Amino acid sequence: MRVGITGHRGLSTDVEQRVRAILTEAVTEYDAGELVAVSCIADGPDAWWAETVLAHGGRVEVVVPAQEYRESLPESHWPVYDRLYAAAAEVHHTGMTASDSAAHMAGSEILVGLSDVLLAVWDGKPAWGFGGTADVVAYAQRTGILVRVVWPDGASR
Repeated sequence: MRVGITGHRGLSTDVEQRVRAILTEAVTEYDAGELVAVSCIADGPDAWWAETVLAHGGRVEVVVPAQEYRESLPESHWPVYDRLYAAAAEVHHTGMTASDSAAHMAGSEILVGLSDVLLAVWDGKPAWGFGGTADVVAYAQRTGILVRVVWPDGASR
């Protein structure tokens, strides 16, 4: 089972803890030997899902939206990104250079195409900019990929 992830970054510590708990419970629904997380491994839900799947005994495939992607992430996240990238069973690239909205959406489209199910850590609101979580969810729905929204009750971003 290939389970992709998309989600809001910059969540509060409280919401992070609640989302991590939901992801930890969700991973138990899958056979570790058959589970592949598909992730861009950005800070936030992308990395949390990859870490959770690896801890469960599954594998991770990484999608890199752009050559400059890592450098566009917070520097404090680089060690986590590097660790998850090194643990990847496979890495997919868009071929784009600049880490911008177009590259992020292109990466998400690849991610959706590789996934059987998409977990969406999403508050249900419109995207703040092109390529945001709402856009990825809409793309997955248009392409017939099952979307499973993961959002703690009463949480806000």
